[in-house]
Amino acid sequence: MVMRTMSAAALAVAAVLSWAAPAAAAAPVDGLTAAAVDARVEAYLEDAPLPGVAVAVTRGSEVVRAAGYGVDSRGEPVGADTPMGMASVSKAFTALVVASLVEEGRLDLDDPVVEHLPEFAVDDPRGARITVRQLLTHTSGMSDRGFREKSEPTPADLEGAVARLAGAGMVADPGAERNYHNPNYHVAARMVEVMEGEPFADVLRERVLLPLGMADTVTVDTARDVFAAGVAPGHVAVLGGARALPEPQGYFNGSGGMVSTADDMARWLVSQNTGGRTADGGAGVPADAVALTHAAAGGTGPAADSGLGWQVEETGGGAPLLVHGGIQFTYTAHQALLPESGVGIAVMANTGLGAGDASALLWNLVALAEGEGPTGSSAPWLLALDLVCVAAVAAVAAGAVRGVRRAGVWARDGRRWRRVLGAVGSAAVVAAALAPHRLISPLAGGRDATWVQTLYTVPSVVVLLVAAATALAVVWAVRLRALAAHRGQDPERELSGTGATARPGA
Repeated sequence: MVMRTMSAAALAVAAVLSWAAPAAAAAPVDGLTAAAVDARVEAYLEDAPLPGVAVAVTRGSEVVRAAGYGVDSRGEPVGADTPMGMASVSKAFTALVVASLVEEGRLDLDDPVVEHLPEFAVDDPRGARITVRQLLTHTSGMSDRGFREKSEPTPADLEGAVARLAGAGMVADPGAERNYHNPNYHVAARMVEVMEGEPFADVLRERVLLPLGMADTVTVDTARDVFAAGVAPGHVAVLGGARALPEPQGYFNGSGGMVSTADDMARWLVSQNTGGRTADGGAGVPADAVALTHAAAGGTGPAADSGLGWQVEETGGGAPLLVHGGIQFTYTAHQALLPESGVGIAVMANTGLGAGDASALLWNLVALAEGEGPTGSSAPWLLALDLVCVAAVAAVAAGAVRGVRRAGVWARDGRRWRRVLGAVGSAAVVAAALAPHRLISPLAGGRDATWVQTLYTVPSVVVLLVAAATALAVVWAVRLRALAAHRGQDPERELSGTGATARPGA
């Protein structure tokens, strides 16, 4: 009974993990207005377990809409000036800082990193060949499979983040594979601060944030620092609702440490679609540096569709599209540029990875920009998964009661092969409950996560696994006692197959 209920949950998990937002059509229309953005966002909020979101939509130098919707976990309205976590959308900012140094002739993208950051080393001689470009396109050969970033202790700063890579393995030659790996951007940010002789946060502010008027945007080191910068705790989606939880600790600077607002992200999007200029036509950031980050490597290599901090894609109708998402466990973000129409979109949601709200809403707004209807959310899948798991937990409990009641019958059954198969299956369930993060990792491209982070991602599945493992442990304890009573043997010796019979009554 317990084993059968696990298969239904596994199918539901696969459905959620395979869900993707439909691509937008290609023909932009004039319907991208503030009112249309409001209607699309508000309709999404009605259908999804998303308490609050900040959105910026621009077209050329025009700010179509910069606003907040809903509330945060403190019950306060989300506004255009509400600080929101940017997660890996931050990578586009780090890449732009590096690109500005390239345009000044301070470095070349194909320079080995160690030429500018001698302290950088991994536990592989190939690490000395890693280039700056390979860091920014995730083709360095480093990977979560070689260095379990999220499972490692959290460093205090970028210097510590780079120092901990001394024990990291590589999974490929530099340039041979693309493996999304946050430490690539930790190294890039540390390289910048060593070259400039000041903290990365200061360099970012001087080179990007101040020129663009992004006065309310910062970059910080850890998850704890994100919330110290004014971001309200985010949420995890459970049973069709959103539950506020603290973000698991992790290291973010350079790769995911940005905190921004809808107003500031509108300024950023304008610069991205106007060659680095500000909304009022000011100089902003260097046009050549912006263009460098947008350009894909091309060809057939692993970085063919990678810009620097951006992915170069197409809409369903074939229009060029630059995108990058950001996911944490209690908040998410996503941004997109449509170069042909000059539209820019940024979404910052106060729900985490499992809900995927920032991405779903971004694709809704891309569709709006191209004259298409709403594209839906992951809410139905998530609720279906939770309901399947709730039903499975109930079935597990009923199966455990039945197993305990029939322990005597089981003990009298002489078919040893059935006991062995049952023991193997039960051990597999217990192992899954102890390490669900290891099971999910292959489905997530080898990305690392801890047990707690997996609980945040698919809470109902982890609860089901724990319930099943607990039920099986209880059933086996009762069965072994019944078996010992039936044969007059020590339960541990019976399970191990030693077969030595104890004296009756011993």
